[in-house]
Amino acid sequence: MRVERPLRVVLAEDSVLLRDGLVGLLTRCGHAVLGAVGDAEALVAAVGEHDPDVVVTDVRMPPGFQDEGLHAAVRLREERPTLPVLVLSQYVQRRYAAELLDSGDGTGVGYLLKDRVGQVEEFVEALGKVADGGTVVDPEVVRQLLRRRRDPLERLSPREREVLALIAEGRSNSAIARELVVSEAAVGKHVSGILTKLDLPPADATHRRVLAVLAYLRA
Repeated sequence: MRVERPLRVVLAEDSVLLRDGLVGLLTRCGHAVLGAVGDAEALVAAVGEHDPDVVVTDVRMPPGFQDEGLHAAVRLREERPTLPVLVLSQYVQRRYAAELLDSGDGTGVGYLLKDRVGQVEEFVEALGKVADGGTVVDPEVVRQLLRRRRDPLERLSPREREVLALIAEGRSNSAIARELVVSEAAVGKHVSGILTKLDLPPADATHRRVLAVLAYLRA
């Protein structure tokens, strides 16, 4: 199959067999693979050299075969928040997936299991969505993330959940107070309870509210 919009791709995969297979697949679909590398350092260098439309990278790469590929992806998105990145992993790495989804400006990211590559049309479609600024997460990863996030939210009272939902809509404390017909002080007390129960790290108030919203959206 060919695609309507050819993409300029940088690919990072330590397995030569899979890397060559991905290069062949992407080329047949009309994309241009500008760089195909086998480690995280080479990935960062290739992105700097080619300025691709999208990056495809494995999670575990040399030298430690831990999370080098993911860390490189997060680092790249810190430097280039709009750089689309599609991560491939052999397994569901819940912490890795959450870190990726929190990186950059929150758009143009994907996390797929490598088994999904065998479903060619689905893989190519996911790559296009990520390149266009969408978010694509493997269904199994979604299930794992939900399982990971469920327990903290269960600690919230119904009213705290209601307040958190309004925070997720971007409401200020005063706007939430008007919506719920309560005092602003009461809302502040609920917000404090939410942040405490979600075990959020000490930080400025705005950042903690963002973290609370992320927890809500994943639950």
